[in-house]
Order: sequence, then C-alpha cells, then structure tokens
Amino acid sequence: MERACLNCNEKIEGRIDKIYCSTYCKSSYHYKIKKKKTVTRFKEVNEQLKINRSILKHFHTTGKTIMRKEELFKKGFNPNFFTNYWKNSKNDIYLFCYEYGYLSLKEANKEKYLLINWQPYMQ
Repeated sequence: MERACLNCNEKIEGRIDKIYCSTYCKSSYHYKIKKKKTVTRFKEVNEQLKINRSILKHFHTTGKTIMRKEELFKKGFNPNFFTNYWKNSKNDIYLFCYEYGYLSLKEANKEKYLLINWQPYMQ
C-alpha cells in the first residue's frame, strides 16, 4: 500500500507510521491548520482597522473631504474601530484610524463624515 504525505500528497518512504514526507511538510501542514483555526479578537480588530484606514485613505483626497456615510459603509468601513480620538475646542470628537480621521456630521438630514488628516497640533 502506497502512502501519501498529508501536506503535499507525495509518496512517503521510510517508517510505516510516517504521515509526512519531510519535516518541512509536517511544519507546513500544522501551520496551515493553525492559521485556519486561529481567528483571535486581535486579528479581527487589526483587520478592521486596516480596512478602515484603507477606505479613509482612498476617499480622503484633499485637506478636508465630506463623504456620505453609506458610501464608506458599502466599502466595509466600521466606525466602531478606531485607534485614537481628538477633541477640538468646540468639543467635536474626531475618531482616527492611525493618521486618517473622521467626524460624524448631519447635513440636510443626511448622515455624513468629514475626513481629515492627523496634524501635529492635535497631540
């Protein structure tokens, strides 16, 4: 009976109880299994922060950009994930995904976001 490696399906030679053709295949197989299983809270949050930053970067083309919320949401933006915040003198709270920030606005009964870049005076 010919045995095949669990990772690469190559023929296994040697001991009868071997299930991998090499230590590389053994390691690779277990890495793939662990990667599939391991969805930690850290990974979920980090992935959403990356998505949010990418979306803000894509839409923010000038010093200040005003966008409809639903346009950002269609792309996968989630306002519940941010890295820091800044409160201005009017007590408006800007939420940031790294260097890209947003402020929730309501103009003509439409939900919008004002997009900005982090500035040194915001320290």
